[in-house]
Amino acid sequence: METLLYYLARTIVAGARCLPLRALAWVGRRLGGLAWILDKRHRTVARENIAAAFPEKSKHDVTQLARDHFQRLGETYACILQTGGMNAEQIRAIVTFEGYERLESVLQEDPEARIILAIGHYGNFELFSWIHLGAPTAQPATTYRALRQPRLTELMLQLRKASGCLYFERRTEGEQLKAAMKTPRIVLGLLADQNAGDHGLWLPVFGRETSVSPAPAVFAQRYKCRLFPSACFRTEPGRWRIELGEEIPTRTEGKRRSTQAITQDIIAAQEETIRRDPANWFWVHNRWKPRPQTHE
Repeated sequence: METLLYYLARTIVAGARCLPLRALAWVGRRLGGLAWILDKRHRTVARENIAAAFPEKSKHDVTQLARDHFQRLGETYACILQTGGMNAEQIRAIVTFEGYERLESVLQEDPEARIILAIGHYGNFELFSWIHLGAPTAQPATTYRALRQPRLTELMLQLRKASGCLYFERRTEGEQLKAAMKTPRIVLGLLADQNAGDHGLWLPVFGRETSVSPAPAVFAQRYKCRLFPSACFRTEPGRWRIELGEEIPTRTEGKRRSTQAITQDIIAAQEETIRRDPANWFWVHNRWKPRPQTHE
């Protein structure tokens, strides 16, 4: 079965690469629209999350935004099948970088500098592996979670290797990641917008308490890294812009800030990003799971 899935995935990737990227985006939107009709469970999750985050929106507007979100998801995942195999010249034609000259300045001024990017499931977030096109001296790195099928994981990594980004499996390659964090000019992107379960901080996101990953704050302080939020905006079908946000301080008046205070700043930056283009975020994830019940 794993072999069958592997060759099916390779066939889908090969087929996707035969289409112009804009045409592939169109196909993806149609598939996303079909998913909206068929996937009742995630349709409900998206509606509930959007309604809670934007109580000022009418029921009609919530449904319209949720439907648009499904279409965006289809578009994004379809495009990833092609952008994953592109080279630097091809990526430059479809992605622009805004604010990354500031990141390059940090790396130029301090050759020992290390950076944490607090990123999220917003737009074509796979394109963060190419941030060295905006900051040429950066060494991009990130974590991932392996699939249950090793051959599919291998295919996923093959699609990503052209960027030169370093990938670390978050459950099994912790020691390798720790060693890499000693590398000057490393820029580690950490997804920080999903429910963190028992290991998270309980903080409000869009006014509702949920478990939030403290990883960007913890890594920034542990490895003495500068910390920036960043987001990928879809500007038109098959085109994106990756923006660098304002630096989030890890110290104030010479003293270390708390992990909670830093994480709250990350949440604020991500909320601002989501409000700019709500359809671009991952609303189908159950971000606001209830706090586990404790038994005395």
